[in-house]
Amino acid sequence: MGIALASKPIAITGASSGIGAATAIMCARAGMPVVLGARRVDKLDVVVERIEQMGGRAAAVAMDVTREDDCRRLVDETVRRFGSIYAVYANAGYGEERSMADTSDAELRAMFETNFFGTMNTIRPALARMLGNPGPDRGHILICSSCLAKLAVPYVGVYCATKAAQNHVGRAMRLELEPRGVHVSTVHPIGTRTEFFDTMAKRSGQEKANEHTPDWFMQSADFVAARTVACLRRPRPEVWTGVRGWLVRTGMAIANTMPGVTDAAMRGMVRRRFLAQRPGPDGSGSA
Repeated sequence: MGIALASKPIAITGASSGIGAATAIMCARAGMPVVLGARRVDKLDVVVERIEQMGGRAAAVAMDVTREDDCRRLVDETVRRFGSIYAVYANAGYGEERSMADTSDAELRAMFETNFFGTMNTIRPALARMLGNPGPDRGHILICSSCLAKLAVPYVGVYCATKAAQNHVGRAMRLELEPRGVHVSTVHPIGTRTEFFDTMAKRSGQEKANEHTPDWFMQSADFVAARTVACLRRPRPEVWTGVRGWLVRTGMAIANTMPGVTDAAMRGMVRRRFLAQRPGPDGSGSA
């Protein structure tokens, strides 16, 4: 028998759009009070209004996950408004497409600050509250990692590294916190129809280097959200979304056993213009 989610509060970061917003709505439909956190308050208010119109309970908190005080305030507001916090979803994050050689230390650190340290900033104050909850199921920590946590892709190496770090931390915490009644799950979306890729293109400021997931293989944010809520009902270590998600997971597991073959396939993903940018004998790029 699954966990009854009604009246169990959840706090979600990166909830102004995409997977975060879709998950907030799905959680509300399951009867969970939801506190949404993000920087774009106008978009948060739209999601809160939609939840309230369908009879759910929700609140918005303006926040930045790179600020520990903001994350603490998100958790405190959840407890203040709804009496406790059962679940937290560390979902905020972004990506950029740039070669590792062209990525500055500042750019590298900035992505880790949001994607990885932002996750830890979100989890820590929530966990402190969860451990005080009664019963065998004290709480549930969800981390939005990525399928790319399992396999690095050229030109998004930093993003892959942040997602791998989230995945490893999630796995370690799962084993550490299981005896204390707190579930930990990592969510691994494949290509998802959100503003993520558009935002990545704007931040990268260049023609895209990789051929991304084909349209026919893309999934909706609602589909990912539904699988995430299913994990809240019946906790499991990792969320891979549907048949396509499991195909990607299996493919990546096989790919990691054959690095040479995998590298050849990766080269096929990279646009020819970028592959041509190899240094010549004098150190300059060749066309």
